[in-house]
Amino acid sequence: MNTPFLSPPPKVTLVKGFGSDAFDNAVATARTCYNSRIITAEDVRKDEKSRTLRDRIAKETFEAGHHTTIQHATFQFTLEHVSRQAIWSFLHSHPFYNSEQVSQRYVEVKAGNVVLPNLEGRALQTYRTAVEGAMRAYQQLIALLTPRVTQEYYGIFKARQKKAELWNGSIKKRAQEVARYVLPIGTFAHLYHTVSGLTLFRYHRLCQQMDVPTETRLMVQAMVDEVNRADPLFFRHLEDPLPIESTIEHQALASLGRLKAGSAPKAYLREFDAQLGPLRSKLVDWKARGPQSVAQGVRDVLGATMAELPDAQALEQVLSPMHNRYFGESLVLTTLSKLTRALGHAHYTFQKKLSHTADSQDQRHRMTPASRPVLHAHFVPGDIDVVVPELIDLVPEARALFDSTMIMLWRSIEQLLDDGVSEEMALYLLPNAFPVRFLESGDLLHLHHKWVHRLCYTAQDEIWRASREETLQVRDIQPELARYIEPPCTLRKQAGITPFCPEGSRFCGIPVWNLKLEDMRRVL
Repeated sequence: MNTPFLSPPPKVTLVKGFGSDAFDNAVATARTCYNSRIITAEDVRKDEKSRTLRDRIAKETFEAGHHTTIQHATFQFTLEHVSRQAIWSFLHSHPFYNSEQVSQRYVEVKAGNVVLPNLEGRALQTYRTAVEGAMRAYQQLIALLTPRVTQEYYGIFKARQKKAELWNGSIKKRAQEVARYVLPIGTFAHLYHTVSGLTLFRYHRLCQQMDVPTETRLMVQAMVDEVNRADPLFFRHLEDPLPIESTIEHQALASLGRLKAGSAPKAYLREFDAQLGPLRSKLVDWKARGPQSVAQGVRDVLGATMAELPDAQALEQVLSPMHNRYFGESLVLTTLSKLTRALGHAHYTFQKKLSHTADSQDQRHRMTPASRPVLHAHFVPGDIDVVVPELIDLVPEARALFDSTMIMLWRSIEQLLDDGVSEEMALYLLPNAFPVRFLESGDLLHLHHKWVHRLCYTAQDEIWRASREETLQVRDIQPELARYIEPPCTLRKQAGITPFCPEGSRFCGIPVWNLKLEDMRRVL
């Protein structure tokens, strides 16, 4: 049998779920809406009459679009041999999931841990050589970066140098965090992934959309097969996957003549970067009356007039950690707090450019959605386009190796495309450093959570820098809303919660709570 990959296909295991009750439970929830008591799964299957009614209700509710009933069933999978590209492009591109994924920041990537398409002859050799070269560069970069990381690390944690053997692992992790920028986006990951039954239905319907339809189709079908083994009835009304030609992205690219990689995106890339300027993230749109709307929201919650609670006082009530101590809590209570939900009335849009590896973390903030690209629509053969980490720039030997590795990867991709390999398969070789350009929007309720946590020095470097840029820009146009957006330790200090740093042994080593955001700098 001809398979699309020489590497192992996605391995999917259902580890927790609704067992054989998922279908019956969905109908039980539907019947409960129109009954004087709770209807159970046992009720809907107890006899032939009940099962006939069950099947009719299941069909009618699904066809009518009443799908919340199938959202109650929840399924937890372990996924192995899944590419970082598939995770970024499909699994984590929507809000309705939960994942815990192996981190390239903290776990060293081993050789051979990359998707391998079913290629032959020169194309197969080109692909394998490129992967081997990237893996070799990854290991060499770790070695080249370690002396500078060591210098920076002990510049912060001076006392730790007395027992350096205890901290070698921490130093290596900082080096491999940066070295990972040369790894292909086809590198495998393993993860726990939990979704509702409704999301699985949606996965199946759109599993053949761009960017990696072959891999996502295999992965989603394996999820469906696992659930079918537990409850053969649950997917009774499952719709067939849309052919890739019927997806709206494919149709739009076809109309533009851009189903293949080429030089056409050059003008777009130049235009985007010119608009962005020197920033990683640029504030491009916002609600002009955001502060007034938030203040009115506070008054609405409390039933207060403008005379009783002027705007400045209302904003202080909801934004100051001295009044709103929920900002110092480790649990995120803000979406459940009537008062804090007033922050949802302020809204911002940013134009952003992050590396693929940084955006893979940024997109985990599911309540700040973005219009992320079909990746091949941003790839130009012959034009090396990457985000260079600052630490690599500080070590000339590392920068030289990084640059030569990028040249090698681009030439390999171009050779594969010239040999007739599809964009889907060839672009697995794109490095983690490849830029993702997009617009991202969010309300202050969810951006506040994101900014506070990503202003911590333990955050991924690119996201920390983007969050700092975003916060400072919002301070410029609406200072009354952004004055209390600070790292977690600063908010905890303002709220009177100790210890100020909530990270425990992961403390960055710097009393950030004494710094102004404008003065914060970092290398590690």
